[in-house]
Amino acid sequence: MPRKAAGLTARRVQTLASPGLYADGGGLYLQVAHAGAKSWILRYQRDGRRRDMGLGSAELVSLAEARQKAIDARRLITAGNDPIDTRQRARQNTRIETARAMTFKECAKRYITAHRAGWRSAKSLAAWEGTLAAYVYPVFGDLPVQVIDTGLVTQAIQPIWARIPETAGRVRGRIESVLDYASVNGWRDGENPARWRGHLEKLLPRKTRVRPIEHHAALPYQDIPAFMARLRRQEGIAAYALEFAILTAARTGEVIGAHWDEINRDNRLWIIPAGRTKAGREHRVPLSNAALAVVDKSGAIRSGDYLFPGAASGRPLSNMSMLMLLRRMANPDLTAHGFRSTFRDWAAERTGFPAEVAEMALAHAVGGKVEAAYRRGDLFEKRRQIMEAWARFCGAPETRGSVVALHATVPAE
Repeated sequence: MPRKAAGLTARRVQTLASPGLYADGGGLYLQVAHAGAKSWILRYQRDGRRRDMGLGSAELVSLAEARQKAIDARRLITAGNDPIDTRQRARQNTRIETARAMTFKECAKRYITAHRAGWRSAKSLAAWEGTLAAYVYPVFGDLPVQVIDTGLVTQAIQPIWARIPETAGRVRGRIESVLDYASVNGWRDGENPARWRGHLEKLLPRKTRVRPIEHHAALPYQDIPAFMARLRRQEGIAAYALEFAILTAARTGEVIGAHWDEINRDNRLWIIPAGRTKAGREHRVPLSNAALAVVDKSGAIRSGDYLFPGAASGRPLSNMSMLMLLRRMANPDLTAHGFRSTFRDWAAERTGFPAEVAEMALAHAVGGKVEAAYRRGDLFEKRRQIMEAWARFCGAPETRGSVVALHATVPAE
C-alpha cells in the first residue's frame, strides 16, 4: 500500500529519499524512484481500469503546480474525458501544425543537408539545388509537404517531360526522395505522389519513348590527328586540360579536379582517388609520353595544388572552359566527354586490344560480379600499351581518308 503523506510541503518534497509513492490527496502522488528521482503522477480510474498520468519532474514542477494540474485533470474526468487521451490528442495536433508549417522548400533543404556528406562532389549538390529551384519551387516550394499531391507533382514535371526527359526524370526522383524524407520525419502521411511504379507511370510516357537519349557528340576517330594538331596551337590552361583529357580518355570532372599530388611522374602514373571517380573506386591511369608532355607544360606555369588551375586563386578550371574552347575552335557540336567515345571507337576499329582493356581504360566496370571477383588486376600494363598507341595515333599526321598502319597497337601474345 502506498504511504500517505497528505499536505506535502515543498521542503518535504525535496528531502524524501526512500523509494515509493507519497500521497498528497485526490489521486496526486509523489513518486520516488530507487535512484532518487522524484516525479508527480495522478492516479485515477477510467472504464474500470487504473491509469497513471505523469505530471512532470518534481525538480521542474512545484507542489502547487502539480496540485493545479491534478485539479485540471480531474475536471476533465468529471466531464467524461480521459486526461491522458486528451493530452495525446493535443500533442498530435501540435505535430500536425508543425507539419503544416514545414514547406517543401524547407524540407528539401534539410534533406540536402542530411545527405550532402554522401555525395561525391559539389556537382551533385549544385544539381539538386538547381533543378529544384528551377522546376519545383515555383510550383509548390512554399506549400506544406502534407498537401503535396499527384496534381502538383505532375504540374511541376509535365512541362519538361517531353522537352528534357532526362532532367525531368531526375526532378521526379528528387521530389520523391524529399517527400519520403518528410514521411519518415512525421511531416506528412500517405503514399508518395511522386512515385513512378504503379502511379506516375500510368500518367506519363516512359522517358525512352518520349525522345531518344542523346549521347555526347563525338569526333570521328579518323579526324582526331587533325584536331589535335589544331588543339596544340591553342594557348592556355583550357587547351592543356582538353589535350590531357583526350590523351588519358578520362572524364572531364576527373581532369579539372586533378591535383599535383595525384601525379607520379617517375612511374608515369596518375592515380585518381576513389572519392573523385564515378565508380567510387581508385583508378590508375598510365601516362603516355604525350600526356607527360602536357603535365610538364602545365608544371611550367604551376600556381597551386591543381594540375589545371582556374582563374580564381585556389580553384580548379571551370568545367565550361573546355566547352568554350571547342566553340572558339569552331567545333560547337563537340563536348570534352565525347572524346571518350572517339577513343573507344578507335580501339575497336583500329587495334587488336581486347575490349576489356579499352573498357578498363575508360574506368568502366567489366563483366559481372563473378567475373570481377576472379579478375583481381586492372590490366594496367596492357592499358599502358593502349594509351601509348592512342597517343601516337593522336599525334599522327592528317591522313585524309587513307589507312594508317597500326601494327604496333596489337599487343604481343
